[in-house]
Amino acid sequence: MKNIAVIPARGGSKRIPRKNIKPFCGKPMIAWSIEAAIQSGCFDQVIVSTDDVEIAAVAKEYGAVVPFVRPAELANDYAGTIPVIQHAAQWIQEQWESVANICCLYATAPFVSSDDLRAGQQELRDTGADYVFAVTSYAFPIQRAIRLTHTGQIEMFYPEHYQTRSQDLEEAFHDAGQFYWGTVEAWCAGRPVFGQNTVPVVLPRYRVQDIDTPEDWDRAEWMFKALVEQQGKQQ
Repeated sequence: MKNIAVIPARGGSKRIPRKNIKPFCGKPMIAWSIEAAIQSGCFDQVIVSTDDVEIAAVAKEYGAVVPFVRPAELANDYAGTIPVIQHAAQWIQEQWESVANICCLYATAPFVSSDDLRAGQQELRDTGADYVFAVTSYAFPIQRAIRLTHTGQIEMFYPEHYQTRSQDLEEAFHDAGQFYWGTVEAWCAGRPVFGQNTVPVVLPRYRVQDIDTPEDWDRAEWMFKALVEQQGKQQ
């Protein structure tokens, strides 16, 4: 096998209970990621790595496979993405066959598109990078950011830019929290995703929403419905 999608989806979400399978715009949240991965045509298998029986059942219903149970030590609040993918890679290569690339696709990424997954695959192939992942730009210059002090006042993170025009400041980007293509070698070696040999796929801000709180969830549903409506008008 050449390309595998691994969707991490543990059962112990705290801030939004059962987040990975909570209904989102008519489907369990994880279904959107599974369907985008399948529709992309990039993958020999779409695997869900979970410790949860209910999540496993939903994943299978929407076309993913759940060939192993994620160990408890990799399903707690402190387990990082790289060890989870390392575990999946080791299982695949021991139980199935060798694999070239793994795309970690988050379960809470309803805005992920098949086109973007294909673009990431192409970049990984063309550039020889360790990783390719989705990013988007900050809506406001980070050099003009402020913090709230313990006295209830404010201060700038970068006071030297107080007088700098925003159009003269360098644009900054952040992780879109959707997908991370990587070579098996890079994943298994534990190389950092935010490293020098990483290439971005730049997404528009309207297709990116981190979903960590109930407020994030509501905003994401509003954005998703608006996007679907707009796409319908263009057809």
